[in-house]
Amino acid sequence: MTADVLEIDDALAQYDPVMGLEVHVELNTKSKMFCGCPTEFGAPPNTQTCPVCLGLPGALPVVNRRGVESAIKIGLALNCEIAEWCRFARKNYFYPDMPKNFQTSQYDEPIAYNGWTEVVVDSETYRIEIERAHMEEDTGKSTHVGGATGRIHGASHSLVDYNRAGIPLIEIVTKTIEVPPAKAAAVARAYVSMLRDLLFALGVSDVRMDQGSLRCDANVSLKPRGSSMLGTRTETKNVNSFRSVERAVTYEITRQAAVLSSGGKVVQETRHWHEDTGITTSGREKSDAEDYRYFPEPDLVPVAPSREWVEEIRASLPEAPSLRRVRLQEEWGFTDLEMRDVVNGNALELIVTTVDLGVSPAAAKKWWLGELARAANESGKDLAELGISPTDVSNVQARVDKGELNDKLARQVFDGLLKGEGTIDEIIAARGLALVSDDSALIEAIDRAIAANPDVVEKVNSGKPAAAGALIGAVMKDMRGQADAAKVRELLNAKLGI
Repeated sequence: MTADVLEIDDALAQYDPVMGLEVHVELNTKSKMFCGCPTEFGAPPNTQTCPVCLGLPGALPVVNRRGVESAIKIGLALNCEIAEWCRFARKNYFYPDMPKNFQTSQYDEPIAYNGWTEVVVDSETYRIEIERAHMEEDTGKSTHVGGATGRIHGASHSLVDYNRAGIPLIEIVTKTIEVPPAKAAAVARAYVSMLRDLLFALGVSDVRMDQGSLRCDANVSLKPRGSSMLGTRTETKNVNSFRSVERAVTYEITRQAAVLSSGGKVVQETRHWHEDTGITTSGREKSDAEDYRYFPEPDLVPVAPSREWVEEIRASLPEAPSLRRVRLQEEWGFTDLEMRDVVNGNALELIVTTVDLGVSPAAAKKWWLGELARAANESGKDLAELGISPTDVSNVQARVDKGELNDKLARQVFDGLLKGEGTIDEIIAARGLALVSDDSALIEAIDRAIAANPDVVEKVNSGKPAAAGALIGAVMKDMRGQADAAKVRELLNAKLGI
């Protein structure tokens, strides 16, 4: 299924995009938000349920203290005000994976509100205002069987797993985001990436986007260039990678621009993002708040965190990711451009871990942003999804440092790891990658290079020692790249008397 779109440059020439981002983060508590059921990911369907999270008559919920503490941490880290008194509400709507037919959430009294944060895109800092961060519970998961798309349309039947129903969620909602039009999609990506780093640093979630513990709903609307009147928004649901956030925002800009420029009207609706085709498709018309018939949850007491507890939590917060990046950049000696590439490549934590294993920052950056980044781009994956760990990088670099491999051979080792050819040692053995540093073998290759290139030898003997580089290259080619270049240079210099 396709849709008419404008080229992005044409769309931005006519319209200014306006965004609002809603990020849902599953907390890493051991039990659910309102009951004692475990939250382990991947358990057999419907094995982590009880009368409370299934909404059975007479079952009463109890608030998870750890969930409240995590919500306060997130609010403080986003410079929010923390409510002295707040309460839960029932958000009423029918959906098969909502066993209670309402979601316990917060409506007009969130635990954290009126905050802000900042993101950096192309060396420019953009301030993102935070409307609220509120507590709620996740829904179950529906699997639609028998159709071609995996969606309910065309499916023969659906299966529902309620294990996820009741897992603690924090929903972080921005205020309206208006940035230079050409930067909108990149800012959206940078914001979600920043949140992931922040939440991981806080220790409140594993932020595994591939498992749905961090997902973004992207609200996008357009207004005519220079106009102050906001357009009708759409909400693209459950986008679960940084790259997809940027692509989904870009697509909605181009799609809505095509609708408006042809005289049509944008429909206020939810939309589904299709990773394979890079488009969104219509979901359902978007409800307004009054349609959910919010009312205070009668089975839960209000939450009133003491100011002493809030300050204890504030004192326990780790170093802010933005400040940490500045410190790491200084410690590593990276330029602003190098650090921007690290952050934009989602390689910061991988490099941190690799450096902690004893690899120099320069070498860690070289591998993660070079060979491995190319592999990630070719496969359409993030670096963390490649299957290469910081330990792998550390072990390969250790062999380079010992003179067992050079960079060219190390790249072949990484290629073998990416292709699943075995351990590092198995790949080196199977591909014959061990570096040759035996003097006799190198001297034989040097003699062959000298015999084959008398003109180069004559240049060296006539006072042009730099010409010896051609001989070194000939030796490396003769040895199929498996010679120790430093050793070759040393032996060649001795042989030529330079």
